[in-house]
Amino acid sequence: MIDQSMVTTNVELSGFRISRNLGVVRGITVRSRSILGNIAGGLQTLFGGTISIYVELCEKTRAEAFRLMMENAAERGANAVICMRYDANEVISGVNEVLAYGTAVVVERV
Repeated sequence: MIDQSMVTTNVELSGFRISRNLGVVRGITVRSRSILGNIAGGLQTLFGGTISIYVELCEKTRAEAFRLMMENAAERGANAVICMRYDANEVISGVNEVLAYGTAVVVERV
């Protein structure tokens, strides 16, 4: 598995030289909250502020997409990912897709 410190949103990784570009890698996941979770989230909206039940869902979803992207990169032989991004869409009401993507590369310390 690639070390998380070897992932950047930048086009280069400071202190390293890119020796091979292995192409785009991605991790995608689709999640929804249960009926009870939606009720709890709805109740939290009545009081305003952070809706913790949805924050937790979003964090878990992003973490899963990130992990899947890292696995995809490692399978290709990468030791780093550059230009990493997230994208999220609502597939249907209450069902969200999160995509983590970037460019898998092999880097060498300079």
